[in-house]
Parts: sequence; structure tokens; C-alpha cells
Amino acid sequence: MIAKLAASVGLVFCAATLGAAGMAEAEERGRDGMVRLLYWQAPSTLNPYLSGGIKDVEAASLMLEPLARLSPEGEMIPWLAAEIPSYENGGVSEDMRSIRWELKPGLVWSDGSPVTSADIAFTHAYCTAPGSGCAQAAKFRDIDRIETPDAATAILHFTEAKPYPYAAFVGPQTPILQAAQFADCMGPKAPGCTAQNFAPIGTGPFKVTEFRPGDAARLVANDAFRAPGQPAFAEVLLKGGGDAMAAGRAVLETGEFDYAWNLQLSPEILGRMEASGRGQVVAAFSTLVERLAFNLREPEAAPSDAAPAPNAALADVSVRRALTLALDRGLMAEIGYGKTGRVACNILPGPPLYASDANEGCAQQDIEGARALLDGSGWIDADGDGVRERGDTELEFVFQTSTNAVRQDFQALAKEWWGQIGAKTELRAVDASVFFGNDAASPDTLQKFNADIQMYAGASDSPDPEAYLSGWSCDSAPTAENGWSGQNVGAWCDPAYDALLERLSGTAGAMDRAALARTLNDMLVQQYVVVPLVDRGRVSAHANSLGGVRINAWDSELWNIAEWHRLPE
Repeated sequence: MIAKLAASVGLVFCAATLGAAGMAEAEERGRDGMVRLLYWQAPSTLNPYLSGGIKDVEAASLMLEPLARLSPEGEMIPWLAAEIPSYENGGVSEDMRSIRWELKPGLVWSDGSPVTSADIAFTHAYCTAPGSGCAQAAKFRDIDRIETPDAATAILHFTEAKPYPYAAFVGPQTPILQAAQFADCMGPKAPGCTAQNFAPIGTGPFKVTEFRPGDAARLVANDAFRAPGQPAFAEVLLKGGGDAMAAGRAVLETGEFDYAWNLQLSPEILGRMEASGRGQVVAAFSTLVERLAFNLREPEAAPSDAAPAPNAALADVSVRRALTLALDRGLMAEIGYGKTGRVACNILPGPPLYASDANEGCAQQDIEGARALLDGSGWIDADGDGVRERGDTELEFVFQTSTNAVRQDFQALAKEWWGQIGAKTELRAVDASVFFGNDAASPDTLQKFNADIQMYAGASDSPDPEAYLSGWSCDSAPTAENGWSGQNVGAWCDPAYDALLERLSGTAGAMDRAALARTLNDMLVQQYVVVPLVDRGRVSAHANSLGGVRINAWDSELWNIAEWHRLPE
């Protein structure tokens, strides 16, 4: 099969492609032949500015690089930059309105020309040009201009104070483009520049020799790459197509490929594949948390403009806490995700600096504690029907989520556990396209929340969680007035939380920002506004013969492919 795939993209490697300058180290660079990557969702472009798709961003990261990357732990590390600018080293101005980036000395593009600050300024101009359709425009939104006092220095000036000034040029979504190559691709011309978009000149470990959108890419080692002896592989075959099941088999069972991306398969299936002994499943974690949300408003079959009444049962925090204590999160993680999931006690599980240690022990199920809590709050089963009540309100809930085998298993478990503490649960599964859709006419969307409890997953798209935590502000509750948009689906509102968010938006310095973020996380978790269940990992697989792989959920999974190598048999 591999021979056929290789032939389909015309893979031919010639040592002459190393060039005279690289011949001195030719025995080291490219020593391990070909590495075969299987991305079953095939890339359609190699320009991440024209696509927000992960598959396209990751493929482009083989050639294009940013000033800084994020490590597997979510920490910022200098890449093309000499160091990370900060308030402490003077790289970020005291008024938080500018950041100064310095390039590493001696950087060159794969064509041998020097990388300069003019390329950084050009990349900003390229993405912000009217009509470009730039998929990463939001990351450049607050940049007023870029000053280039010398060839190695770029100063980004912001339109307003930016306590976290690392949106642009950090991570694989916003790499540096070569100004000379893309000069004629500004604005509306950008999508039509297929020669540039399909074979960008970069600073990364590989360079493109052939790209077929929706099919395959062929790359060879960049002889101008800055690290001696890297990459170890002379060629890359990136093949697209098929599905996650076939991709997993191609690495774990048949050994036809070295790396398979995005294996959205059950733990049982992955375990059986891994048992073949050819490869291993790997997972990386960031902030993707499966969680419950409690509706603090009375659900309505047809939401109206009128303000709904408070939820008669869930407005009582003791009820929310009791339902949470009854859960066995360890069992849920085990049966739902295996080694690709872990118990989540925080809605913000990372990076480590931002992860609170105030909620540890959440994996311990406590049925008796839940019963005692409800007893003490006046929720009793006076009529002996197995359902507790207080006054005219019974503990009867509608629990909804999207149609998904793992989520339906979680629903069934929760129903059983909640029944043991005197709560009756009706389960509802909604088609994912409806549940996560934005049909204003449908009552079954995540934002409309036509239930008492619902389950879904969400994540921060940045290691800095300010925007993510802002999703639980009072004004982020979905309503008819805002078109049923917003992350605060349970309609929780606490002025103290909003006040801390305001402090966070004006606070500089990683340590101070992290302390505020941990406090905000604790408010959400300890008031049972949202119940984190499982910290879900990004899942891929690689051959046992492939060394150096450090899967990364914060950056491209190919972020350190220059370090990948073939292990001796």
C-alpha cells in the first residue's frame, strides 16, 4: 500500500536537493529516510492564514514557523525569537501598549535569503489587508502598527493596553511569511496565489516539493535549517483520506504509516489495535473538559422574551453539590476515554501555572454525603416514592446532551447514581448538528438549554484563560436579546466574579494573572455552576520505531518533528 501511495505523489528524493552548503552534514541530516504521516482529514492548503482547520495549520507547520511556540505543558518557548518579551525583561512596555520581538541571529529562509523584521511586518499587513479572508484576523485585531527599527527587531504597537500581548506570532496559526514570496498576494488576490499557498517558503525543517489538495504532500529536508543534523528524516509523506479507524490500523496493526493523527475512537478499539504490538497510542492534554452545566433558569419548551423564573431546585446550591457528590468521575473517565482521559476537578486544568489545587479529591464519589446534604437542606422523600421533595418542588430533572455513545453511557451512569440519592432523571439525546447548531427556531440547542442539566465539552483556545473565563460573566448568558449566544448557558450571575474578571483584564505578569484565574476557576467549581468531569486528551498514534515524538495539544502535533528519528530495531 505504501508503495502505491508513494507513487501517487511521485516521491523521488535526490541527495542534490541538500545543496552545497549542507553537504558537510549530509550524513546526519536526512539519515533516517522517509517518515509517513497519515492525516485522515486531508489538508486543502499549506497557508494557515487561509484556513482555520487544524489539519491545514498542522501541515503548514512543517515549513512555516512563528516567533514563539507553546510546549506540551502550555508554556511559551522562543522559536524564531531570541527570547520571550516580558514586563520583567523590558520587552513589554510599562503601559502594556507595545511588545518588542528580537529575531535569533542568522535565520534564513529555505531559499537561503535572510529572515528580517520586514517579514514580520509584512505578515501583519498580509492578514489585515481588506478582502484577504484571513482566517487568523482576530489574532491581529488590536495591532495598530509594527515598527521595524532594524533588521532583527519588530515592535508591535497596540491600539489599547494588552496585559497579555502574545496573540500574534505565537503558535502555529500565525507563523511568519516570506514577504518576497507573498508580495503579490495581498487582499483579494490571496486565495488565488496557489503557487505560494501550496508551497510556502519557510524556515522549518522541511520544504514542499509537491502538494495535492485533499490528497497528499511530499516534502524534503530543508538544507538551510538552522539546527545541525536536523531533521533526521530526508523525506515526509503526508497522506490524507480515509477515516480514523483506517488511520489507526495503518499505524497500530499493519505498520504502513509511522504516525496517525486524531484517532477519535473508543478506548476498547484503540486498545485492541495497540495490542498488535506495532505502535502506541499517545494523548496530549490542554483544557478540553467534558462538563455538566446546571440551568439556574426554569427551562422552557419555547423560550420567550420574558425573563424566565429561577429553577426551583437547582437554584439551591446544596442540590447542585449533592448531584455532584454522587458522581464517580474516575469511573466515567475510565470507561469513556481510558488513558486518553483523566478526572477533571477544574474547569481550567492547565497550563500547570493556572491549575488550582483547591479542588483535589473530586474523584471520590460520596453517595452518603450527598444524601446527608439533601436531608440537611430539607429535601426529603415524604411520600416514599423514591423522589425527594421540598414543598411543592420535587427533585426531577431533564438531563440532555448530544447523541454520542460515550455521552449516553455517562447519562445512564448519572441517572443511576442520582436515583440512589432520591433524584429522578429523564434522559434526552439531541442530534449533535442540532445541539451544537445555531438554529434560532430550534429549542434543543446548547444555548437555549431546554433542560435542567446538560453535558458538553469546551476548551480555552489560548494558554491565557481570560477570554475563556469571561464566558461566565453575567452578560454572557444566552438570551433572546443577544440571539441566544454566549457561553454562560446556565445563566449564573455573580457581581463578585465579574469584578475579578475586570481585575484580570487590567493585570500584567504571568504569576498575578494565574492567581486571579485560579480564583475564578474555584468560584465556578465550588459554587457548582459547572461540573468538570473528564479532562479529554488529543489522541494520535505512532509506530514503536519512531522516536522523539512529544504530542502537543497546545501547538501543532508536528511542532518538534525536526527531533523525530528512527529508533534502532
